[in-house]
Amino acid sequence: MAAGSGATAPGTRSNAAELKASRVAVESPGERFRAEILRQLDGFRNKGLDRAEALRALFARTVLPDATYEDLVTALVSGAHVLFFGPSGAGKTSLAKDLWNLFPKGVWVVDGCPVLDHPLSLIDAAAAARFPPCPICQRRFAPGGDPARFDPSRVDPAKVPAEFILLREGFGFARVQGSSEVFPDHLTGNINLRKLEEVGDPMSPLVLEPGKLLQANRGFLLVDEIGKLPLGTQNVLLQALQEGTVTPSKSRESFPGSFLAVGTSNLSDLDNINDPLSDRLTSLHVGYNDRHADNRRIVELARQEPGETWVPEVLSDAGVRVIEAWRLRMSEDNPDIGEVGSNRTLIDVAERTAAIALLAGRPVPTSADLKAGLVHAMRGRIRARSGDSFRQNEKRVAEFVEQYLAPSLKRSAGVYWCRYYRGILKENAGEAEAVVGEGRRLKDDAALRTEAAKGGSLFPKFRSFAGYVTEREPRASALPSLDAASNVFRLLEEYSLFTCAAEDEDDAPL
Repeated sequence: MAAGSGATAPGTRSNAAELKASRVAVESPGERFRAEILRQLDGFRNKGLDRAEALRALFARTVLPDATYEDLVTALVSGAHVLFFGPSGAGKTSLAKDLWNLFPKGVWVVDGCPVLDHPLSLIDAAAAARFPPCPICQRRFAPGGDPARFDPSRVDPAKVPAEFILLREGFGFARVQGSSEVFPDHLTGNINLRKLEEVGDPMSPLVLEPGKLLQANRGFLLVDEIGKLPLGTQNVLLQALQEGTVTPSKSRESFPGSFLAVGTSNLSDLDNINDPLSDRLTSLHVGYNDRHADNRRIVELARQEPGETWVPEVLSDAGVRVIEAWRLRMSEDNPDIGEVGSNRTLIDVAERTAAIALLAGRPVPTSADLKAGLVHAMRGRIRARSGDSFRQNEKRVAEFVEQYLAPSLKRSAGVYWCRYYRGILKENAGEAEAVVGEGRRLKDDAALRTEAAKGGSLFPKFRSFAGYVTEREPRASALPSLDAASNVFRLLEEYSLFTCAAEDEDDAPL
């Protein structure tokens, strides 16, 4: 007997008779995805997570507002195809990739079928009505190879070979990058010349090399920048979403095209999506995060490689605040600078800051490195339409960084010190004064720090701060703890003045 899909190893072989006896389900990709989402949510809830936490846990690599997760999961559980729209760099494509990672990969297929027909669709009339087998399999299992005589009730289930596979690129997963050069044949398929030589009939489905829609059958289709597709290409996609079939232009017959479709679009391209296609997609806005903690999390997730240069939290946090300030004050609709405030820029700032310090031979970046990193990252997202406009926007970026960096550093340094002061020192002013006094002795004296590192009783107050820095910033452990803490101390001395104002309790953007 064939095992159920949950316990079946990839490469397991069986036949339709065994699958039928084992009551293997015949489900659409949307139904399979719904079951997987509900299964995982139940697992998270059993671990004690509340509803919002469970929804976030489904998308471990994406950081979005809770309302976006709620809307998305509701759409998916209802079986809808989705369209993510929003400003460039907000995380639309990353979210779509997260969906593919979440999508259940294991399926039973007819061994040798180029579009992964379900074995039971060849022997069960109800399954065949929902998910018609492809013309190639119809010929393969019809009396005399005549598709007109194909009848599921007359196919011997024991003679339909089945294999359990994991969906992958080209086999249950396909990605289309929207552009004006993506023609209908790119989605439906082209003639395979080798097969044509064998078959001799250019109109036969046997000579077809499956296009992206057929490659996605029984799985997942991602269409990036769907509004850039030509109208004729959009209509091909529309047929698949309406009917679950694809009719290649040079074929007399239709192929199955059942998949979950996820599209993305920038705001400027929404009007280019034709209305019937748009009606088949549930539109979900994916914008920038309003919460400062979420934007910080985006940078942290992107910089999880263990060997990366340590960028002190005060600097990385301030960089995020500058980008947040840009978003609040600059229009997303300006095509020349619309991506300067994107999530990609958020991540780039930390990377460029680290690179600038590395090239200068500094093991730890400084506030000057952050300033250069901000200008470099933000300038790199300006769209260069002409030399004059680029220089004007470059000047705008430089002036903006000059205006907002110092206040951002002051806010970030204040929040950092206040968390230590309130959380560790319990607002003991005497303890705080002792930490600052020892820090000022150590910060610029490498020899004294080396001596202190040898003796555990020296500078006990500052050691408390050093422990806080090491625990809070894991990459700081690449340096001796007193050296790492001294780097942070210098930033706090320059920007926070070791005071704790009421606004430093607020972790909102500048």
